[in-house]
Amino acid sequence: MDYTLSAFADEIADDLEQQIDILQKHDIHHIELRGVWGKNVLDLSDVEIALIRRQTGDAGMGFSAIGSPIGKVPIDAEFQLQLDAMKRALEIADRLDAPFIRAFSFYPPPGSDFDAFLQPVADRLAALVELAEDAGRILAHENEKEIFGDTGDRCLALFREIDSPAFAAVFDFANFVQCGQQPYRDAWGKLRDHVVYFHIKDALLKDGTVVPAGQGDGDIARILHEAFSDGFAGFLVLEPHLSVAESHYGRTQPELFATAVQSLQQILDSLPNAQFA
Repeated sequence: MDYTLSAFADEIADDLEQQIDILQKHDIHHIELRGVWGKNVLDLSDVEIALIRRQTGDAGMGFSAIGSPIGKVPIDAEFQLQLDAMKRALEIADRLDAPFIRAFSFYPPPGSDFDAFLQPVADRLAALVELAEDAGRILAHENEKEIFGDTGDRCLALFREIDSPAFAAVFDFANFVQCGQQPYRDAWGKLRDHVVYFHIKDALLKDGTVVPAGQGDGDIARILHEAFSDGFAGFLVLEPHLSVAESHYGRTQPELFATAVQSLQQILDSLPNAQFA
């Protein structure tokens, strides 16, 4: 099936023109917009969003998602701030024609029984999902270390609680590995019907080190093969995290970004059912 490449371009550079230049060199024409000019996407002004729209449009670029930090806060944080952030994310998604809002499922208190927080987490996410549904967008939940939905079982519990076409999963291979999970065994079979796109990064179970796709324990080739066999035809979003950094998210210099692209391409070339859109 067809796939479309995208990337967290803020890993390459803060400057939008540099982001676009490097992505185009690798035949990548979509961005999951998390940051630019040293600012988080939700902190960008309307003027800045208009400039982004103009520059990316001139370059033939589009947006796979708004890579928001919504839900990456303690479960007892002021929820109205998250609702306000979601409204802003939806405004930006509308202006940039991005189909997904990436979000998280809150941090339970450290050392607590995470499973006991299912209902308060689901209630908060359901309110965010309702906003997304009303706006014709999809809230894509990312599994992330130490949030409620950091394991396959707890992610599945959220989907059983929230039955909405506006609620889906973005599957991050490395994040599962860094939680001690084996992505194929512990997460893929439970979440495959909910996954709308993938974050492409890999990691080692022994110490959580992030490595190029296919060089870790993320089961990337096996899972993508099954996803394409299922009919998946969505975004593969590069989020390499291959070097430590001066930026908040981890800078991946152009040379390492090229390594990340090549590693993914080697996997895709090995899959008979993968076709570049």
